[in-house]
Amino acid sequence: MCILYLTVAAIILVLSYEQIPSAFGEIFYGAFTGEGIQGGIIGVLIQGLRRATFSNEAGIGSAPIAHAAVRTNEPVTEGLVALLEPFIDTIVVCTMTALVIIVTGAYQQHGLDGVSLTSTAFESVFSWFPDLLAVAVLLFAFSTMITWSYYGLKAWTYLFGSSKISELIYKVIFCSFTIVGATMGLGKVVDFSDAMIFAMAIPNIIGLYILAPDVKRDLKSYLYRVKTGQIQKVIS
Repeated sequence: MCILYLTVAAIILVLSYEQIPSAFGEIFYGAFTGEGIQGGIIGVLIQGLRRATFSNEAGIGSAPIAHAAVRTNEPVTEGLVALLEPFIDTIVVCTMTALVIIVTGAYQQHGLDGVSLTSTAFESVFSWFPDLLAVAVLLFAFSTMITWSYYGLKAWTYLFGSSKISELIYKVIFCSFTIVGATMGLGKVVDFSDAMIFAMAIPNIIGLYILAPDVKRDLKSYLYRVKTGQIQKVIS
């Protein structure tokens, strides 16, 4: 899904390559005007961090639940792989989306935001893209539900045990809240999600600071062994 999305975005940017410098200019101009700086400080500290964290989950301790399930003799390598997630999600995808929205002029249309703004921008070049985007959004949402159900299940079984009855109770609760969430307004769901993510981030970031010396030691040891040839690179 991500590759398909980026491919279409790349085609649009290639077709409008001469507008890319001016698009970056629009971004920097809007960021460093008087009004932009005043609103930008608030936006970065509040809205920017909320959306970035919602996008890549960096620092809240959810993704490590999935990475911890990987079987490896070198846990550091899984941490290096995990570094790609925020880069792809937030830097690559979001930057390309922003450039497409600007070069197509969709950002100048009032009353559009989120998926509708993105859909309008892509539709201006490819008329069939809204249908593709609708399918992609559905699949992204479904895959997100599966992922968070796994995170929740692992946390639940850690607290209450991994018996079949315990897991069944969790699945019923999860599915029930899925129905509740689908009947609520999007704004309320997003606000609740942001609040829960913030609640997760506080103890996790404290733990990151406490464990930072151990992570630094393991990383230095791994890089040293790679440099000295104790760990051989595998090329398949």
